[in-house]
Amino acid sequence: MWEPYKKGYKAWLQLERSLSDNSVQAYLRDIDKFTQYLQTAGTLKNPDAVELKDLQQFLQWIAGIGLNAASQARILSGIRSFYKYCFIEQIVRKDPTTLLESPKQKRSLPDVLSFDEIETLIGQLDLSKPEGGRNKAILETMYSCGLRVSELVNLRISCLHLDVGYIRVIGKGDKERLVPIGDAATKYIRLYQQEIRIHSPVKPGNEDILFLNRRGTRLTRVMIFYIIRDLARQAGITKNISPHTFRHSFATHLVEGGADLRAVQEMLGHESITTTEIYTHLDREYLRETLHRYHPAFRQ
Repeated sequence: MWEPYKKGYKAWLQLERSLSDNSVQAYLRDIDKFTQYLQTAGTLKNPDAVELKDLQQFLQWIAGIGLNAASQARILSGIRSFYKYCFIEQIVRKDPTTLLESPKQKRSLPDVLSFDEIETLIGQLDLSKPEGGRNKAILETMYSCGLRVSELVNLRISCLHLDVGYIRVIGKGDKERLVPIGDAATKYIRLYQQEIRIHSPVKPGNEDILFLNRRGTRLTRVMIFYIIRDLARQAGITKNISPHTFRHSFATHLVEGGADLRAVQEMLGHESITTTEIYTHLDREYLRETLHRYHPAFRQ
């Protein structure tokens, strides 16, 4: 019953929203969960027959199966997107999600590495090995440019404009942005290209990919996670870190240094300034910690 709607929605996400395959699949899974609920409840209605109470009961159902508020909000985002499509295409006359309240969720602040911790972590690399030189270039680039891990593994040689200090990054929804790159990252990318990559085998189709594994294909996101996790362990860093930690640290250090939030938004490739504003929350936590540490009135 819902299959034609799902097929149309998928095409809309791909063509109108220009979303990646991973994002499209995530949105479709949200709709699958909703139709699964309707079947379980014995009320598999067409999209235009769904009412606010059905959606409220669905939220209670996903809470009941153990999904936390953040997961509930993410699924709800998919349902809202689906009904936006249905309304635009005149499949429904009114959007039942309009009055639906999102689950209240605590905005958790991610762990951030200090500059010294980043230096210590990178310092664990064995530069006598080819992968050490490659990983040095990877980590310097991640911290210098605040890249998402998907942007890093897909970074192309043709997108490097190192002579003028920029790289061209293809982000979410295939949106491109120019990001400044620091001298250290530039230096280690060039060393990697001239001394390591030039001697590596390259599988057809990967000629323009900058960072390659031993088999000559692009690295996976999971591989970057393992590299960072192992270095953190060697450095004795016990924080919960991932490749995204480098992006968070990049943005936090900029905001702490007084960078304009709009500039940070541009460099991170955030569509909305509200996404970037989490770093002002991080900054306030940093200020609070500083006061507790150094101000007599805050010390017990």
